[in-house]
Amino acid sequence: MDAPLPMTIAELQALAEPMMDLDQHKFVARGVWGNWTRDRNRAKLDDIALNPPVLVDTSKRDLSTTVLGQRIEFPVMCAPAGGQTGSHTDGELAVARAAGAEGTLMALPTGSGHTFDEASDAATGPVWFQHIHYSDGITEEYLPLLKPAGISALILTVDVIGPFPMTDALIEGSYMPAKIRSFANLQHRPDLLDEHGLARWIPPNITWDRLDWLRELSGGLPLVLKGIRRVEDVQRCLDYGVDGIIVSTHGGRQFDGGLSSIELLPKFVDAMGDRMEVFFDSGVRSGLDVFRAMALGARAVFVGRPMHWGLAYDGENGVRRMLSILRAEFDKVMAYSGCTAVDQITRDKVVLPGD
Repeated sequence: MDAPLPMTIAELQALAEPMMDLDQHKFVARGVWGNWTRDRNRAKLDDIALNPPVLVDTSKRDLSTTVLGQRIEFPVMCAPAGGQTGSHTDGELAVARAAGAEGTLMALPTGSGHTFDEASDAATGPVWFQHIHYSDGITEEYLPLLKPAGISALILTVDVIGPFPMTDALIEGSYMPAKIRSFANLQHRPDLLDEHGLARWIPPNITWDRLDWLRELSGGLPLVLKGIRRVEDVQRCLDYGVDGIIVSTHGGRQFDGGLSSIELLPKFVDAMGDRMEVFFDSGVRSGLDVFRAMALGARAVFVGRPMHWGLAYDGENGVRRMLSILRAEFDKVMAYSGCTAVDQITRDKVVLPGD
């Protein structure tokens, strides 16, 4: 394409946003209320400095890791961010192809412009599915279909508790970022859908004692909880046999006023030790951020908004460019920090405020 080639995620954002429909730009950029948590995610990441050793032979480096037993070539994954076809018509299909081509995985959002069968068919790498519990009926229809479609893990998003209006200059009800087709398999259940063919929110919400129900419906897929905010809830995850957590503030898009993800991460890692895999999202904009999160205990990170910017910039190729930028930056930070493998990225490699 004729556009300049972005060399950083900031450059990718600057090139991509003018290409986006104005409402889609707002949809991707916004937080909620005053954007306090969205902006805190970035500020607290930037408070973390490197503490690199010197005179270490890092000429041969291995960036790969495993997540829930699946190998990925570097510890950056595509988050289950909704509305992807609003940034590019191929949406989740482009992300699935790009993630596989770059040797990593994607997580498919509930609010997808393509069905999970279509996304799984397009993928050459692992695909996880993010589940938001709209109603018992939808959950009972959906979850048994995941494993046969090739989905390898179930993410339960726990920080979405109901339908609330968007903020940040989006007129309520005036903008749908994309035609959501993830509910296409539910056309035989019109009682579960609204007049637009979207999921109808029907309480009750999911609680701890219903996690086994989700596992049974999914055919025993590994269960990852996304959006935990308190240490005691991390302990509950261990008590209930959860396979992993994603330390996330939903990009500051669902609730404002909480601690940033990077502030929560070391507290959770201290609480769980090595008894559960922990992943990270919210605010990652560079390979340096990836290293920062891993030094504080994350096994790998998810990126959301940068994925949208890659889509808007050049579809599948744009997402591949985004991932390659993060991989190259992460590789350089690893080398600079004396690390030849990801298990060498330890707490002593960074300095936090107050250290």
